[in-house]
Amino acid sequence: MTGMNIEPGWAWLIGGVILLIAEVIAPGFFLVFIGAAAMAAGLFTLLFGLGTVPQLALFALYALLAVLIGRRFYANRHHDSDDPLLNDRAGRLVGKVVTVVSDVDDHGGRVRVGDSEWSARGGPATAGDRVRITGVDGNCLKVEAERPLPPA
Repeated sequence: MTGMNIEPGWAWLIGGVILLIAEVIAPGFFLVFIGAAAMAAGLFTLLFGLGTVPQLALFALYALLAVLIGRRFYANRHHDSDDPLLNDRAGRLVGKVVTVVSDVDDHGGRVRVGDSEWSARGGPATAGDRVRITGVDGNCLKVEAERPLPPA
């Protein structure tokens, strides 16, 4: 039985393509850089007929460069949202006026927010009073008595 003899440059290229396909199947922005390095090493091997040690050294160098460049590129893609409180439900409540359900003081109490009740501290306020949410501490709302506007 004879083994398949494949030129090393083609082996690098095939390996690189397999890594790129693996990146598509299981994305994570890591295999794409290693696959690109393997393909670059394969191209240089085909063009210049490099031996085994230079191939491995070239692949290691390209992989290192590709990962460093890729990390820098993807690290700079973060941008601030137009709505920084998008996923912060409690943070979005700051400034809203709500109704006290059970007396609120520095030790606790409950307020109605929409169709739900939340723990609250601050006040002081009694059931039925209106309070303004001034902050959030974990899942507890900080509230203060709502001050009515002076008559115009």
